[in-house]
Amino acid sequence: MRHHPNERMSYKHPRHILVTGGAGFIGSHVCDALLAEGHTVRCLDNLATSRQANIAHLEGLPEFEFMEGDIRSEADCAQAVRGVEGVVHLAALGSVPRSIKDPLATHATNLTGFLNILEAVRFEGVKRLVYASSSSVYGDSKELPKREPNIGLPLSPYAVTKLTNEVYAQLYTRLHGLDTIGLRFFNVFGERQDPQGPYAAAIPKFIQAFLQHKSPQIHGDGQQSRDFTYVGNVAQVIVQALEVKDPRCVGQVFNVAYGERTTLMRLVETLRNELATVDPSIAKVEVEFVAERAGDIRDSLADISRAKELLGYTPTLDLRAGLRKAVPWYVKHWG
Repeated sequence: MRHHPNERMSYKHPRHILVTGGAGFIGSHVCDALLAEGHTVRCLDNLATSRQANIAHLEGLPEFEFMEGDIRSEADCAQAVRGVEGVVHLAALGSVPRSIKDPLATHATNLTGFLNILEAVRFEGVKRLVYASSSSVYGDSKELPKREPNIGLPLSPYAVTKLTNEVYAQLYTRLHGLDTIGLRFFNVFGERQDPQGPYAAAIPKFIQAFLQHKSPQIHGDGQQSRDFTYVGNVAQVIVQALEVKDPRCVGQVFNVAYGERTTLMRLVETLRNELATVDPSIAKVEVEFVAERAGDIRDSLADISRAKELLGYTPTLDLRAGLRKAVPWYVKHWG
């Protein structure tokens, strides 16, 4: 039976899916989404930058398996992919500043680890690999919105690793016939994103500062903009990327964002207003401006038309709606 190239088909039977980095912020939401679709999930994580608490609600379920292991280990990767039908590869060492400070650690996890997964997937004959890339690959490109074919020069070792992931995946598609789909994430936020540590993302750090009545720090003038993307939208498109059967998607990369940009100052104002409904005194907390960070992109806005057309991506929650889901979680766990 032949299908029109635009037709998207879902696999109708439950499948066994490996999620690397599945105990992380994004990974735990992906595990939730896959289980909700009726799949069984194996989570591989070394718990270096993730938290067991993120998957505590899943442990003990017969459909869920946690495997503590490291993608830098060939043996761990081979064991993790054994018997699975699809892989969602999210395990990575994030943060642009961390990669500038320690490029060798970033390379070992993000490049050697990725290559280990590719090899394990190849030898096991896994049906599909969906992997996380990053908006950082756009580097010094000034184009807005960001379109997939038009990237600039990388501004950090982290960006180099993510760009090289894409090159490797596309090579393995051409060389070995691997069914790969890359997703370039833009500033993902939501529940379970850790606000602690020197490399925490902006939104959880800002929320924690406000809850502690401390001035959130903005690097630069606050007018730099980002396409903030709620984690629920990301989990949705990952499931769709696993299931889509349109051959035009294979070996490609797609922007995953909401498609709107917000300055950091506007973000801080929105957060302050949301949190002030819980604690009115937060409305008086001022912002502190500090020096710009090396490697940061000035402005970011995604063109998500390709993901909409080919993957069926339909982000439903914008920044404000996502914050209204995330803020109560932070108040409960970090307030």
